[in-house]
Amino acid sequence: MATPPNVVVLDYGFGNVRSAVRALERVGAKVELTADQKTCAEADGLVVPGVGAFAAVMDGLAAVHGGQIIGRRLAGSRAVLGICVGMQVLFEAGDEHGVHTEGLGEWPGLVDRLEADVVPHMGWATVEPPADTTLFAGIEDERFYFVHSYAARTFPPLGDARFAPPLVTWADHGGPFVAAVENGPLAATQFHPEKSGDAGSQLLANWVAALR
Repeated sequence: MATPPNVVVLDYGFGNVRSAVRALERVGAKVELTADQKTCAEADGLVVPGVGAFAAVMDGLAAVHGGQIIGRRLAGSRAVLGICVGMQVLFEAGDEHGVHTEGLGEWPGLVDRLEADVVPHMGWATVEPPADTTLFAGIEDERFYFVHSYAARTFPPLGDARFAPPLVTWADHGGPFVAAVENGPLAATQFHPEKSGDAGSQLLANWVAALR
């Protein structure tokens, strides 16, 4: 029997960490909740959850050297999955409540308030994944659970022809926004897979399977 992949859920004070741990365990991962840098570096996969304000999440990450942990993993082509605000902070910056906060800058673009009649966007919604998606394999037409008021509403080109462009999945709430990104070892979802029932479990299973 194959050894289950080791996955660390980054423990920095923000995010539905217990539900993320349970969801990952259910799809066959061996999961540890920690911010220990050596453990985070050596794991097969790192999950960065996040709820709350962009600036507060960035402060929480800074307190555990989260930016360095993520950056070093990506430099070594080691898998990272961001969830909700854990995805948002991967962009260049966020504008929330009149506060502009620098993000981790892994992707260009700004996270700002959704332009919709009803905000927050809360509930189940379909997404539009690209044809060659791995994360959404077998669940392309399913619905996922969102709860957010802010999102990346554009995804500017990375501008480096040496690398394959990221696979961007879109959703709509008052206009299009980025629902997920697959970019080599770095992937992220705006929705909560750990709250998205069977479809969310399958997405996590697809991610964990790619770690083997």
